[in-house]
Amino acid sequence: MSAVDSVDSVVFDPATIRRFDINGPRYTSYPTADRFVPLTAERARHHLGERATQAAGRPLSLYFHVPFCNTICYYCACNKIITKDHGRSAKYLRYLARELALQAAYLPAGDNVVEQLHWGGGTPTFLSHAEMRDLMAATRRHFTLREDGEYSIEVDPRKVDRATVALLGELGFNRMSIGVQDFDERVQEAINRIQSEAETMAVIDAARANGFKSISLDLIYGLPRQSVEGFERTLDRVLAASPDRLSIYNYAHLPSLFKPQRRILESDMPSADQRLQILSLAISKLTAAGYVFIG
Repeated sequence: MSAVDSVDSVVFDPATIRRFDINGPRYTSYPTADRFVPLTAERARHHLGERATQAAGRPLSLYFHVPFCNTICYYCACNKIITKDHGRSAKYLRYLARELALQAAYLPAGDNVVEQLHWGGGTPTFLSHAEMRDLMAATRRHFTLREDGEYSIEVDPRKVDRATVALLGELGFNRMSIGVQDFDERVQEAINRIQSEAETMAVIDAARANGFKSISLDLIYGLPRQSVEGFERTLDRVLAASPDRLSIYNYAHLPSLFKPQRRILESDMPSADQRLQILSLAISKLTAAGYVFIG
């Protein structure tokens, strides 16, 4: 959701919702995960080589998955490793540098201009300052990052100070996605993610002071102990921060697939109707505040 459509265009049809109230692959990536096939070196070489004829001169986008986290958030279904051992991240970065060299080598000569770059996770800011510098230096050795490009990073405010935000700006990042999920203390306790409003706002202020052009906040609805009233209080606090964008995700509770979710009590989960009420509230409140509902 971005900061002009009217909320009147958003209609929830109960019959359609009941029809499609089944588990399926997330729509946030395309093709969806159930259409993925193994990516061999030969297949990667073939597809990247096709750029010479099909996409010559078009800028690239790079995504780096940094899978490390200090602690576990019970709701998380991402590919992650819970650790405090930077020996593991150092090894990972060595392999990532090799992958950068391989990918660049597969591209047609001179076809290495990058327009968009994103570090996701996990928690990218798990990396030490030296590791962040090394990864960006390795990227620039093999790819050319446009001066006017979009370079974004996902940030956990609990693990970031002003010095780290300043370093991210120095490295070239100009967009930031900040995980909030919910400011309700009872919800935070249930998902094992205690995060104060103050530390979140401190990171937002630091990002703006260091020239970040876009700040996005991530929220999740459907979490344990959530209510319409509690989520409205979170939205009020979020709006006070005036983020440029908001991503509001529906929590997928799949404890049979993701072990940390087994620590969430089924009795704490909001009903399907409550989740829909929370989403409806978010759309109406945010569009009234001037944000554009984009999907």
